[in-house]
Amino acid sequence: MFMKTRSFTPVGSLHPILFFAVVYVVALLFSIFICSSLFYSCNAKPAKIGSQFSTPVEQPANSNAVVALR
Repeated sequence: MFMKTRSFTPVGSLHPILFFAVVYVVALLFSIFICSSLFYSCNAKPAKIGSQFSTPVEQPANSNAVVALR
């Protein structure tokens, strides 16, 4: 009448290692994304002020126009 010893399945015993491996890969991908975003934002070409387009100024409505009300 011996008690059965607890045996772990191979995947169950690797669960902590697999968890930290997945966390490491996700952190690595986020860090690559963040660093590349910072790199491209720091090396962006400055905007040219003279090349901006402006919208034309609208003419005021004619005061002699007839407005029909219902």
